[in-house]
Amino acid sequence: MKPVRVALLGCGTVGEGVVKLMRRNAALLERKLGVPLELAGVADRSLRPSAALGLTAKLITRDAAALVVRPDVDIVVELFGGREPARALILKALAAGKDVVTANKALLAEHGEQIFAAAAKAGMAIGFEASVGGGVPIIRTLREALAGDRQRAVYGIVNGTCNSILTMMTEQGAEFSQALAEAQRMGLAEANPALDIEGHDAAHKLCLLVTLAFGALLKPPQVHTEGISHITQADIAYARELGFTIKLLAIAKDDDGAIEARVHPTMIPTRHLLAGVAGAFNAIYIHGEALGSTMYFGLGAGQMPTATAVMADVLEIARARSAGAGARGHALGYPMASMTRARVKPMDDVLCEYYLRFEARDKPGVLGAIASVLGRGGISIASVIQQGRGMEGTVPVIMRTHEARERNLKRALARIRRLDTVSGTPAFIRIEERL
Repeated sequence: MKPVRVALLGCGTVGEGVVKLMRRNAALLERKLGVPLELAGVADRSLRPSAALGLTAKLITRDAAALVVRPDVDIVVELFGGREPARALILKALAAGKDVVTANKALLAEHGEQIFAAAAKAGMAIGFEASVGGGVPIIRTLREALAGDRQRAVYGIVNGTCNSILTMMTEQGAEFSQALAEAQRMGLAEANPALDIEGHDAAHKLCLLVTLAFGALLKPPQVHTEGISHITQADIAYARELGFTIKLLAIAKDDDGAIEARVHPTMIPTRHLLAGVAGAFNAIYIHGEALGSTMYFGLGAGQMPTATAVMADVLEIARARSAGAGARGHALGYPMASMTRARVKPMDDVLCEYYLRFEARDKPGVLGAIASVLGRGGISIASVIQQGRGMEGTVPVIMRTHEARERNLKRALARIRRLDTVSGTPAFIRIEERL
């Protein structure tokens, strides 16, 4: 039987993991496929031969464009990251009759429609399990295992950096800046962590989850995105007192065709399964109409978890090739012709419960004034915490609201900011109690 041959674009952390798995598990992979799985070449500008990885000078090339069209290559694994040349190389490979595996969530979130359409036209497969959740097999689960159900909501802890920082704040009492510095020291956060801590990485992943769960094409600018840099130790403590834990959640809900798509810090009940997801672990919690709720949990990043997800795609595609299959199915679980563009519900129309924190002057009538403004805005108060004293004669006032429309909350907070009895900018965090 003819071996299935793989071209690897990029041999950084994850690429090295892929090479290790192909070498270490060569006999097992051949047994599973019925044919050998071979490395045809590796394109990487800085790579040198490595006896430990079994990479000879003959396998290494600087010419990625030539590698992806070589007649002896069956599957192209793109691990360069970034937009270009990754996009051009993937399109070139598809046009040349190669199946493609990628972990590039940013590229797929922004240019996925073009790439998936090109794959469908060429009858080629696109594997992208490693793009969301690292080693958590959520792409395959949504596309296949849950395909018979209608998905109503997806809640994801999909950024390990943010989850590690919030875990340190919750368990060790650290402030955000301290937790970020520790995450950087441990290699859990980049030197420039903005993509993670401002929520953009999670937004890219949410775009893919929305497409798989709801069959709707979504781009990052359509996702309401907030990060975690404004979360304080006071918020962590008050959340605990109210029975909640703060997580950065990627949230998508299908409201009869209007899609909620948002990434932001969220208070969830401490008793909920998602609240116990700590450190660099990821979890995706899905609510299906027929099945109900299920959760998928595992390491969301790192060399071997991500490489494992890449290899799962390689094996799936290699099996289809070995069986002589033509088009390798629908990468998104839907034919491209049936995909729709997401109709996103404006954030102002979203209904949530809210945690509110004010620094109020320590004088009579302040609580009543705040409550009056909220009441006139159609926002009712579920509970209040008022204890201790803050800085310079202020007292922290903590409120939890009943469900309210975001537009009304923002208008009320703008009015409260103008009260001479309130100091600074009120803080608010959305609550999702009925996940």
